[in-house]
Amino acid sequence: MEIVLPDGSKKTLDEGATVADAATAIGAGLARVALAGIVNGRPVDLTAPVAEGDEVAIVTAKSPEALDLLRHSTAHLMAAALTELYPGVKFGVGPAIENGFYYDVELPEGTTISPDDFAAIEEKMAAIAKSGAPFAREEVSRDEARAVFADQPLKLELIDELPEGEAISIYRLGDFTDLCRGPHMPGTDKLGAFKLTKVAGAYWKGDADRAMLTRIYGTAFFNKKDLEEYLHNLAEAEKRDHRKLGRELGIYMMEPMAGVGLPLYLPKGARVIRTLQEWLRRDLYERGYEEVITPHIYNADVWKTSGHYGFYHENMYFFQINEGTDEEPRYSEYGVKPMNCPGHVIIYKNELHSYRDLPLRLFEFGTVYRHEMSGVVHGLLRARGFTQDDAHIFCTKDQVVDEVVAILELVDHIMDTFGFTYEAEISTRPDKSIGTDEMWDHATESLKQACARRGLAYEINEGDGAFYGPKIDIKVKDAIGRTWQCSTVQIDFNMPMRFGLTYRTEDNTEETPWMLHRAIFGSIERFLGILIEHYAGALPLWLAPVQVAVIPIADRHKEAAAEFAGELKSVGGRVEIMDANEPMKVKIAKAQSQKIPYMVVLGDKEIEERVVSVRDRAEGDLGQWDRQKFIDVIRDAAI
Repeated sequence: MEIVLPDGSKKTLDEGATVADAATAIGAGLARVALAGIVNGRPVDLTAPVAEGDEVAIVTAKSPEALDLLRHSTAHLMAAALTELYPGVKFGVGPAIENGFYYDVELPEGTTISPDDFAAIEEKMAAIAKSGAPFAREEVSRDEARAVFADQPLKLELIDELPEGEAISIYRLGDFTDLCRGPHMPGTDKLGAFKLTKVAGAYWKGDADRAMLTRIYGTAFFNKKDLEEYLHNLAEAEKRDHRKLGRELGIYMMEPMAGVGLPLYLPKGARVIRTLQEWLRRDLYERGYEEVITPHIYNADVWKTSGHYGFYHENMYFFQINEGTDEEPRYSEYGVKPMNCPGHVIIYKNELHSYRDLPLRLFEFGTVYRHEMSGVVHGLLRARGFTQDDAHIFCTKDQVVDEVVAILELVDHIMDTFGFTYEAEISTRPDKSIGTDEMWDHATESLKQACARRGLAYEINEGDGAFYGPKIDIKVKDAIGRTWQCSTVQIDFNMPMRFGLTYRTEDNTEETPWMLHRAIFGSIERFLGILIEHYAGALPLWLAPVQVAVIPIADRHKEAAAEFAGELKSVGGRVEIMDANEPMKVKIAKAQSQKIPYMVVLGDKEIEERVVSVRDRAEGDLGQWDRQKFIDVIRDAAI
């Protein structure tokens, strides 16, 4: 029989051949490194049979699918170790995830697992891995599967949820047996560079009314060097955690009494937010944007017209207002805004527009509220209340490319300022969508043309656009290599039609404008959280909430310190005088711990010679500077 290889060539194999046989037929070197296969687009084990005409690819450690394969197999390895160490343990699910794997387990009564137990579990995993045990696949009937997992109630529940007629496969690894579609590595001797990372509680199937299970996380790589690099970055990420640094640096706080996911900005945090906003605001005015301010709540009729009432209701906060009297109540329903776009659309509709008015660029730093599940709320990175640097551009169809190019220029300016590298992704038409084929084709091609004009490479995310239009997502990479979704440019056919927006064309007819949503920071809260982690809390001079700590050596120098602080403030500097009755080393250490960019020391010599002793938070002592030179540095950093 013949199979088809990825390059279109064909290879002849004996009847009954497996993926492993196909790898051997292609070459002995490939056979040695083969881990699994992909047959007609479906991942399979090396032991899987192939048939006449099958399209077959071999998975090696260099394949895109390899890490998930390795990590899923390592999840089974961990489960096998748990089976030996904790007799009676019950298993839920154990998938590969981004950067690793986990397994949800129900431990025997009175038993717990903490990070202190990881070393023993890893030791058992290493022993099993060294044995070279195979991942043995079997296909069984539903009744046979129920018999195999008779003492595993969570697995029985999963079996009952499988569609009738679907083949059921199990994998055996030593004394551990799992309900699993696979595929898996050929054997445990291919595993070795792994590490358990954390343990947490997790409700079965994410349902708070179900049992709380123990979720054990881990990661795995094909070599110890990659594992060590990942663990180093993981430790670095923990040190950079914006929740920890945000508290230590006095940026923001969370208070359960105030509500989940609702950050309260402290003075330093408010200063950073306002600095970011003012910096961008000035730039937007220069680029032809106009600022608007819209309400935080709207009558429910607005949300019904926009479509949010029907499609987004569960993520919104609605409430009733009595607009009548106590004797004759008349209740109206209102909703707190989760998006700013309906307000901008209403503002557009307030006036008649012609083609000469377009493009019309409206922007707002608008605070929105979304009902995120408490389990996914994560500091500033995912909050229920947050502010978007939102803008909506109303334009003609033929203006879309130029407007998207201008937005991408702005993205480049913003990301370059913060030292982010980034990549783009264009999401195309989903199965369920509105608008004509011509509209979608023109919109998608416009996004591609804009990227091409900017020289911006992009990936296509097929079918992942919104139902109302395609989009560009910008993904930035931070100082330790993590990727974050930030900016977005979205074409919207839906909102202009729903609200009946029009403009008068050159031919004196009425047309519906095209509408672009765009956000550069995205959520300002999230962007700030990313910045804190990117810079490890040491924000650049122009953005730092306190730019200079002025430190008088003795009480007699306090007046001179206050005078110099006043000079710095007069040129836009943000200054803190550290004049507490403490040793100089303590003051410097405090300024250093607050990641203040500059520390300026004033004593008798500095006052007499009209100089300042300057210390940089990163470079240390910079020696004595002329006062005006330092003032000029701070003036230049003002936005």
